[in-house]
Amino acid sequence: MLIKEAVEKRIVELCSKRGIAINALANISGVSPSTVYSILNEKSQNPGICSIKKICDGLDITIREFFDSDLFDGLEQEIK
Repeated sequence: MLIKEAVEKRIVELCSKRGIAINALANISGVSPSTVYSILNEKSQNPGICSIKKICDGLDITIREFFDSDLFDGLEQEIK
């Protein structure tokens, strides 16, 4: 799995655990819905860490908590 896919899955996982819709996540994070949706689909191949930090703030978690998931273990090498 690539980092982009892991980030996407982690956001969906966290929203699901909290019962938060993607639009609601955007609102509480101060990130536009289009930015969140671009992270969750093929538009954004490289989600910015600032956007991820804002999403973490909206979810009231730290960056460390965001990346503390098995999803980020054994990621594929990005440079080919």
